[in-house]
Amino acid sequence: MNRTEKTAFVDDLNKKVSASTVVLVAHNKGLTVSEITDLRVKVRKIGAGFKVTQNKLTQRALEGTLFAPLSKMFVGPTAIAYSSDPVAIAKVLAEFAKANEKFVLLGGAFGETLLNAEKVVALSKMPSLDELRATIISMIQTPARRIATLLQAPAGQIARVVGAHSRKGEEAA
Repeated sequence: MNRTEKTAFVDDLNKKVSASTVVLVAHNKGLTVSEITDLRVKVRKIGAGFKVTQNKLTQRALEGTLFAPLSKMFVGPTAIAYSSDPVAIAKVLAEFAKANEKFVLLGGAFGETLLNAEKVVALSKMPSLDELRATIISMIQTPARRIATLLQAPAGQIARVVGAHSRKGEEAA
């Protein structure tokens, strides 16, 4: 990589990281190209980014962002993942780390909050944004269903009472 390519890489990564709410760092020593490609495909499906990077270039890209404190994690063969959905990216990386012992989560940052590996795994166990939306919608719909049921109940009870009186009248006649 020549100097202009390095500068372009740093600028591009800086823009992507600045637009993200979470950045996660992992060691990827010994992973094959096909394993990394498989991880990249999974990460792209959720709308996030993943790069195996040179440590010095990544440290320069992180300068001036909320994620600058992560610079000390870039020792050895590292990779960086960034996303606007913290739970989704944490889930993908945690699942990949479980399946591949060569991929080790180091930590990351969620905004200004630094995360160690355990906190990233805890983040991965939280419900996703779609799951939270579904829960909220069901909570909103439940009272409406109860109100509709309650409003229908008196009319149904009146109809049953009238029906019972008419049956009694028919039996008496």
